[in-house]
Amino acid sequence: MRQVLRVGRGKLLCITARDIFQPLLDAYVAAYRSGDADGCAACFTADAQMLSPYAPPTRGRTAIAVLHADWVTDGHGKALSLTDGGHDGDLGWGLAEFSEGAATGTATTLCVFRRQPDSGWLIHMCSLTAETSEG
Repeated sequence: MRQVLRVGRGKLLCITARDIFQPLLDAYVAAYRSGDADGCAACFTADAQMLSPYAPPTRGRTAIAVLHADWVTDGHGKALSLTDGGHDGDLGWGLAEFSEGAATGTATTLCVFRRQPDSGWLIHMCSLTAETSEG
């Protein structure tokens, strides 16, 4: 989904969901790779929810930081790339592929983003889905 903005003198600027949300995901990955659990949690709203096959359901930025403290100890190979997304008003969504190495392999995450009055967009809900191989 693209948002078209008029920037003056008849010029149009197309902004995609990737343009909006990938920088936030990049900040999250940078914090993850550097072992900064609080930096990871700062990418989430104060009342965010995280669902993961790797941990119990987690609610709130503080709990998300505690969860990440364990996860980021070996997160040097973390990658996260938005593959699809959109937004309407103050809510957005993004489907992203992530990888972290042999322990987790590759997986998909669906994020709901919420625009903040003074700090851009943050992740409000996140649901991770592990890739499974069928044999």
